[in-house]
Amino acid sequence: MQLREIVRILDAEVLTGKDKLDMHVEAGCGCDLISDLLAFTKEKMLILTGLISPQIIRAAEMADSAAIVFVRGKRPTRDIIDMGEELGLPILCTSYPLYECAGLLFTAGLPGWRHWPRIVNGVQNVP
Repeated sequence: MQLREIVRILDAEVLTGKDKLDMHVEAGCGCDLISDLLAFTKEKMLILTGLISPQIIRAAEMADSAAIVFVRGKRPTRDIIDMGEELGLPILCTSYPLYECAGLLFTAGLPGWRHWPRIVNGVQNVP
């Protein structure tokens, strides 16, 4: 699914990465713990989170995430936006809660990790 479509579905505001709206996003993951982001995401996944901290940007960078969507109307501070810009990481904001974002995107065809039939580092992640 293109990032542009995610913006439309979530009625999201694009804070960084306006030049990357044609990017293809492989799957999505909702998490409010950095440990979950690192354990359950794969490259090019969309991160849905209510966690507003510089650490979420660093974790998304480590996981090679496609983009971050801050949910529940939360807005990152300028330093977090600047970090996203420096890394070329699209940052979006939406007023929808995390649960509804995940449901809307899954219904529109964006798979989650469990439903994403892909082999990463020699391990197939579909049971």
